[in-house]
Amino acid sequence: MWNRITGLAIGMALAAGGLAAAGSAADASQPSSLQSQVNAVLRTGDVGVIAESTSPGRHSYAAAGKADATTPARAADSFRIGSATKTFTSTVVLQLVAEHRLSLDDTVEHWLPGVVSGNGNDGSKITVRELLQHTSGLYDYTGDYPQFASIKGYQSLRYTTYPPEQLVAIAMRHHPDFAPGTKWEYSNTNYILAGMIISKVTGHSWAHEVNQRIIQPLGLRHTYVPGTEPNIEGPHLHGYSAFGSGGQAIDTTAWNATGGGAAGAIISTTSDLTTFYQALIGGRLLPHAQLAEMETTVPAPEFAAVLPGARYGLGLMWIPLSCGGGYYSHGGDVPGYSTRDGITPDGQRVVVAERTGDGDAAGQLTSEHAMDTLVDQQLCSR
Repeated sequence: MWNRITGLAIGMALAAGGLAAAGSAADASQPSSLQSQVNAVLRTGDVGVIAESTSPGRHSYAAAGKADATTPARAADSFRIGSATKTFTSTVVLQLVAEHRLSLDDTVEHWLPGVVSGNGNDGSKITVRELLQHTSGLYDYTGDYPQFASIKGYQSLRYTTYPPEQLVAIAMRHHPDFAPGTKWEYSNTNYILAGMIISKVTGHSWAHEVNQRIIQPLGLRHTYVPGTEPNIEGPHLHGYSAFGSGGQAIDTTAWNATGGGAAGAIISTTSDLTTFYQALIGGRLLPHAQLAEMETTVPAPEFAAVLPGARYGLGLMWIPLSCGGGYYSHGGDVPGYSTRDGITPDGQRVVVAERTGDGDAAGQLTSEHAMDTLVDQQLCSR
């Protein structure tokens, strides 16, 4: 749910404690470059790192470190994808646009009367497009969300069920950060509202629509919205976080992800995400007009501070490559988990990487840089 800037700003410096392990040996079928890059990410202080890289004639996996205190990380492990969920949510909204069931120019007030109001918030002035684009100006509810603020907050609230209306209500306690359409600022509140609009339009939850429209048709066998179930199914990576305390990290794996909702609840694998991105960019999930809307970007200053030239579309980022051109992406962070990914515009090259646990704030920046470098180098390789 958090982007890297927001995560650092609220002190989510994750401590890996004594769980970090040396990189596992590369499988003979894997290019050493991917394994060496995964090992390099692990050495920044993470607990476990896995990655998958796909290009014409090449498909490789790598894993290093631990899935939990005793089990080696495995390339097929499941994990929480955080804000990469937003691309799934946006895809469903744009499918509904293609079906003429709503418009990107519809206001939030039209679909959710009275939900965005008070303290200067006005849903009649915010469009669906501005939600998906992060230009609504709405306060990000995670900035006032005690579950993510400390170990104590997480431990006391991790199994709490949060209806989306309650998450939006947190944001409504705050004045908007700017007038709709005048600036860009990442806000998870936007996608909670997008999920609520999906429900209003279809009569089903956003999770149901993602399952029926994306997960099942693509055969994503290890991708799902967990609802109120706090545990992850099957073999999976455990997350570890000290929430910036500088103390011993706790296991953050078990979590009632209704607190992330349509902004960050999905669980998946590197292989399933690879399939999803290839289907999306390849035009299998959206008609050309709606895919073009998703890929139309605006400057994203928060991201560009770390990745110069980064821009944001409708649930999809654009990031320049060191070798020229660029790629589409949407990373994600929830306590203990960090997802990074990228796909070239032709859909031929895809990279998905996951790391668990972080060191201090400086170590987190180093680890993020190593993840970004992994994605860049894999997409640039020939």
